[in-house]
Amino acid sequence: MAIRYRPQPDDGLISEINTTPLVDVMLVLLIIFLITIPVVNSSVVVSLPSAEVQVRQTRPENVIVSVDAQGAIYWFDARLAGPDQLAQRLALAAATRPQPEVHIRGDARADYDSIGRVVFAAQQMGIERIGFITEPPAR
Repeated sequence: MAIRYRPQPDDGLISEINTTPLVDVMLVLLIIFLITIPVVNSSVVVSLPSAEVQVRQTRPENVIVSVDAQGAIYWFDARLAGPDQLAQRLALAAATRPQPEVHIRGDARADYDSIGRVVFAAQQMGIERIGFITEPPAR
């Protein structure tokens, strides 16, 4: 005994593309990129000193101040004109709530004075949490 299939007059080929899976995949990729991009946010070339590293979670609101070997100061990737501009940006960061951490990337060849000025400016502006970014020692 066979079953007969009789097509109905309103049955036709569906000529539309189902874009729901494509949209789902694109949203997942967008979320992944938004999470991973703030981790890679410093492109100033700095030779970091070696020290024991305490692993901490990087947050997007953290401020990264870099000091190169010549003593130039960078706010993330933008070079600052001088200590006054650093003080202004640190004052704005200190006023935000919750207050961001200031991470200092000091070149190993830089003078202590130039890095000390950044730490002193952060203390003067009322930054509560200051950290140093270092390289783990070679094993």
